[in-house]
Amino acid sequence: MRYAPVAFALSLVVGVTGSMGVARSSAPVDPRVEALLKEGRAALAKGDAGTATDSFETALVIDPASSAALLGLADAARRDGLQGKAIHYYREVLSREPNNVVAISGEGGAMVEKGAVEKAKRNLTRLEGLCGKGCAETAELSAAISRGPAPKVLSAEAVTAEPKVENN
Repeated sequence: MRYAPVAFALSLVVGVTGSMGVARSSAPVDPRVEALLKEGRAALAKGDAGTATDSFETALVIDPASSAALLGLADAARRDGLQGKAIHYYREVLSREPNNVVAISGEGGAMVEKGAVEKAKRNLTRLEGLCGKGCAETAELSAAISRGPAPKVLSAEAVTAEPKVENN
């Protein structure tokens, strides 16, 4: 009992210094990154995923901790039909910010497009728990699940013709 006050004080000091190391700083965002993100979003709105990807990647080089740049890369990858790559970017954001509703919704949408509807439904359940059914991201993912996966498009090389022999 003699050491209780000392132990309490020591644990308080360790707890406070430990939490300060984990706390995120609210450093101002580099204006170059903001300009590149704006440029990328504008290019994506025009349908130019290549230019948007370049802008988002440049923003990520300037600020490697930018979740907005990763989300932009994920959206550009989805627009290009690269759902696997988009899911990778969304998961990178979720490893940094586990409750990022935009990343959860985007990952679920990419999963639906890829055909993994059951996994997307898990994301929908998680979204409903985080922000409710009235949330825009929840509504977006719910609509994507309702639409279902996109139909597969076959290339000409994927279809082989049966040889047909006729007698003259």
